[in-house]
Amino acid sequence: MAWETVIGLEIHTQLATNSKLFSGAATAYGAEPNTQACEVDLALPGVLPVMNKEALRMAAMFGLAIGAPVAKHSVFARKNYFYPDLPQGYQISQFDRPTVEKGEINITLGNGETKTIGVTRAHLEQDAGKSLHEDFQGFTGIDLNRSGTPLLEIVSEPDMRSAKEAVAYMKKIHELVQYLGISDGNMAEGSFRCDANVSVRLVGQEEFGTRAEIKNLNSFRFIERAINHEVERQIDIIEAGGEVIQQTRLYDPDKDETRAMRSKEEANDYRYFPDPDLLPLEITAEFLEEVRKILPELPDQKRLRFKQEYSLSDFDAEVLTSSRAMAEYFETVAQGCGDAKQAANWVTGSLAAYLNKQELSISESPVSANDLTGMIKRILDNTISGNIAKQVFEAMAKGEGDADTVIESKGLKQITDSGAIEAIIDEIIANNAGQVEQYRAGKEKLLGFFVGQVMKASRGKANPGQVNQLLKQKLSG
Repeated sequence: MAWETVIGLEIHTQLATNSKLFSGAATAYGAEPNTQACEVDLALPGVLPVMNKEALRMAAMFGLAIGAPVAKHSVFARKNYFYPDLPQGYQISQFDRPTVEKGEINITLGNGETKTIGVTRAHLEQDAGKSLHEDFQGFTGIDLNRSGTPLLEIVSEPDMRSAKEAVAYMKKIHELVQYLGISDGNMAEGSFRCDANVSVRLVGQEEFGTRAEIKNLNSFRFIERAINHEVERQIDIIEAGGEVIQQTRLYDPDKDETRAMRSKEEANDYRYFPDPDLLPLEITAEFLEEVRKILPELPDQKRLRFKQEYSLSDFDAEVLTSSRAMAEYFETVAQGCGDAKQAANWVTGSLAAYLNKQELSISESPVSANDLTGMIKRILDNTISGNIAKQVFEAMAKGEGDADTVIESKGLKQITDSGAIEAIIDEIIANNAGQVEQYRAGKEKLLGFFVGQVMKASRGKANPGQVNQLLKQKLSG
């Protein structure tokens, strides 16, 4: 039987506000347990929530960025369920009237094909606390620092048909929220995670199969593996004559399997009703216009501009716009040195390799954009060769100063005096009479040998262009 996979994602993005969705408590990561939970977060009797306008602004930014309507009238609801890390006994969320309505995201697949994924909605809600099991033998600790942290839950249509499509979609959302500056997107810290709704059906069948929801996936690798495992599990059950049960499951990366957590609830199980402590949100046209004015250049727009303005290849444009910080770094270098191709080669080459090896982000680079600009200028004005520049880059990465300082302290300035280069060449030719004879007899590949000897004798300082030119002149004679 031929099976088709159906996937929808619910992405939870922690908004980069300084305070929580309905209280003034801090949202900084890594504080001691329960030190960032105030009376509202603890649900003490008599406290009332107060809406964080900054969270609303960020939600509106996302809506405008994906071409979705931002509702002029939206409502907060209480989603009722009991869990130890939910002190109120309900979660303040949005149900039938979300802040952001239908939009869409275009993804690019590995073969260059594009596909449009529908976004059903994006709504504001508060995060729950965190249950801690490791440090409490026989007990569970509760940390309420996250309680009340603002989330934007982005719900897709069930438009994805493979784990790779789901990963591409999630990466696109991840890129977008970081470009907008509404989330740091740190998956390791829980700022960006998703629940995947997965089902299978026979190819050609219109009715959806029974779905399972895989909770709290926080890495692109785990998302792909979890979905692929769940698809295999469901197909095996059906082909063996069984029936898939609608349930919530967890992914265990160590065993590479999903396991049942609980039966999957429907919306009516949560007994949603409008929160009586919060007025409906009324968004004015003036507010939306203010948000529209602060929207940054979005990734797809920036990619197109980079290709047109800097004559970059599709690959280079893709890499250099992979994050807003990377794009800004490249553009600073390109504009500073006046050679976009050199800038692209160094940023996607030596710099990217160094950062990858050191497991650093572009914002943590020890070589600033201005430092790299200065080094490329020294290549362009023939102070150093491209080969010597690699030594300069390594020294800058170690904190030994800017390009000019390194060049001066290490004596790396390129030899451009033709007389000095000729003297070296004359000595090399005199010492390699056999190779000279072979070259003149037609073995022109030996030119590389002579270039290497000259560069070695000059400790890499001789200008390569001049070396090639002078060698050809002297060897032809």
